[in-house]
Amino acid sequence: MNNQIFSLYGKTAVVLGGTSGIGRAIALGLANAGADVVAASRRLSEVEQTAAEIEAAGRRSLVLTADVMDRSSLEALHARTLEAFGHADILVNSAGITRRTPTLECSEDEWSNILETNLTGTFRSCQIFGKTMVAQHYGRIINIASLATFVAFQEVAAYGASKAAVGSLTRSLSIELARDGVCVNAIAPGVFPTALNEQLLDKTDRGREIHMRIPMQRFGRADELVGTAVFLASDAASYVTGQVLVVDGGYLASGVNQ
Repeated sequence: MNNQIFSLYGKTAVVLGGTSGIGRAIALGLANAGADVVAASRRLSEVEQTAAEIEAAGRRSLVLTADVMDRSSLEALHARTLEAFGHADILVNSAGITRRTPTLECSEDEWSNILETNLTGTFRSCQIFGKTMVAQHYGRIINIASLATFVAFQEVAAYGASKAAVGSLTRSLSIELARDGVCVNAIAPGVFPTALNEQLLDKTDRGREIHMRIPMQRFGRADELVGTAVFLASDAASYVTGQVLVVDGGYLASGVNQ
């Protein structure tokens, strides 16, 4: 096989939530595959550090903050990216939050904040960058779904609802944009310890139960998502759209493990 089919040289990627955890791993992975990468988040110091690492890999970047809750910040990110690179080819939506609260005790403010970040934030960026991709007749949108897109986890109903909706949004956008050369897919990571979930996993009954259900008998490493992201961003995935690719060590396939 021609390995150039996986090359991202000449492409420009924007990764929202790209300075920590899964988003950071994907941002650096896309850069190592040849893309120029803008890794944006709310924290300037993290943006600066990630941009420096991208540039150290020999790729171009920008130091730009953005907040998926603020449409104007996403519009500014979009405009600056086009000004600097002339095109925006790949969008990764990795910004997200969660909180463990019994559903009957979850406040409307907490519910709305999680849905606004995980779902509406993804919707906003897909709208803003998707219009440019349609105009240039090329694009790759990669949303970050979850195991909670498919199955329920105790006391994270808002998160689960948001990620189930991200899966639905991914499929809806894929059929609307397909004729314009834009592929829209999602990655559903299994359990990858990050700052977002480490308190829910570390030395708790919940963490032990999840670990027991994974046939590979370990949690994932963030770098183990990079190959899937590079594939979906590349020409190797030119006929793949509307899919939610699960990277979970076998969790969803599992019945009884012992």
